[in-house]
Amino acid sequence: MAIRIIVTEPDDVLHKKAKEVTKITPNVQKLLTDMADTMYDADGVGLAAPQVGILKRLIVVDVGDDNGLIELINPEIIESNGEQLGTEGCLSIPGLNGQVRRALEVTVKGLDRNGEELTITGRDLLARAFQHEIDHLNGVLFTDIAERVYDRKLDEEGE
Repeated sequence: MAIRIIVTEPDDVLHKKAKEVTKITPNVQKLLTDMADTMYDADGVGLAAPQVGILKRLIVVDVGDDNGLIELINPEIIESNGEQLGTEGCLSIPGLNGQVRRALEVTVKGLDRNGEELTITGRDLLARAFQHEIDHLNGVLFTDIAERVYDRKLDEEGE
């Protein structure tokens, strides 16, 4: 178990496009494991490799549903439907939340840690997490697309 340091805004790596993974090596598999450990340690539901300072197209997601941990290499959204407006936060932007409009349902295609093709359709929170993490791979943060950004602590206090 290796917990990595989560890169925070305004680090430049968060604004760069990640590179495609061309070969799945033991180092890539270890990075996926470390990313999952880091996400769980930080009580997150998703993490992208740029958030730990590595510009590779890797994400891990676990929204606490029956899917459990989802690891995707070179993920891409191949279909999206509907619309949802909801609250998002980000491990790389501590203290802020935002209202972000996303697709209600997305189908994502990528590779698993063994190089097998994986296609998953997610709704609601899982769809939101996929879109949020894939945005990270393209250098896009939720604050770039939010309709409203606010201080999480002030909101919790009802101010």
